[in-house]
Amino acid sequence: MKVFALYGKSGTGKSYQAMNLCKELDIEAIIDDGLFIYGNRVEAGISAKRQKTKIRAIKTALFVDGEHCNEVKEKIKEINPAKILIIGTSSDMVKKIASRLELPEIEKFISIDEITTPSEREIARKYRNEMGKHVIPAPTFQIKRQFSGYILDPLKIFRRIGGKTSYSEKTVVRPTYSYLGDYDLSDKVIADIVGYIAREVDGVEKVLRVYTDNSPDGVHITIMILIAYGKVLFDVAKELQQKVAKQVEYMTAFNIMAVDIDIRGIK
Repeated sequence: MKVFALYGKSGTGKSYQAMNLCKELDIEAIIDDGLFIYGNRVEAGISAKRQKTKIRAIKTALFVDGEHCNEVKEKIKEINPAKILIIGTSSDMVKKIASRLELPEIEKFISIDEITTPSEREIARKYRNEMGKHVIPAPTFQIKRQFSGYILDPLKIFRRIGGKTSYSEKTVVRPTYSYLGDYDLSDKVIADIVGYIAREVDGVEKVLRVYTDNSPDGVHITIMILIAYGKVLFDVAKELQQKVAKQVEYMTAFNIMAVDIDIRGIK
């Protein structure tokens, strides 16, 4: 296994540039902010960007927690990628990460200054400092569960090289410690959204009650309804289920784990 390192100050665009660098060097795996990413999949780890304070975020990125470290270490051994890129804020940091994960000696150190221009780094700093935006080099659907309730923006990138079009997706997140305060939605807000959606579904006579079960991974919604006489129960329930899952996730940024429809009667 060959190990590479990309380092630079926080907010200089390392995670944004990581996938481009991986394509150039044919690297298939990335260690970034506590995550082990292989190809387009988050295989193991906890994102430092999910932590509530900067101190906890730093500890997560350095794999200080033994359980977290062992999980990632074992998954790397299982997959055994030919090449892996470690991203950090300094050469010392990436060395510590490599040591904790028991990776081979780092073969090449690459500074963000070597692969970006001053103007590119300035733009990256502006996004970080003024907007609180962080990039994760993985598609949104891969990290949605870890960032339930966070603002997620898919960043789709198309490039044309040598007559061929390449596509990659990164995700922009705004972590908890970037906010002045917490981001919370009451159960009533979700119930109100469900009620509004239900009025648009032909066959739903009345929403009796909406239950929400919140967890760190997302939200489980149960909807109790009455269905209009003469309608096909399964079709009405399926349409409501699909629309609620899609719209609530879109409007709240929560990961919707399940939507259960409880038909209590026909009216």
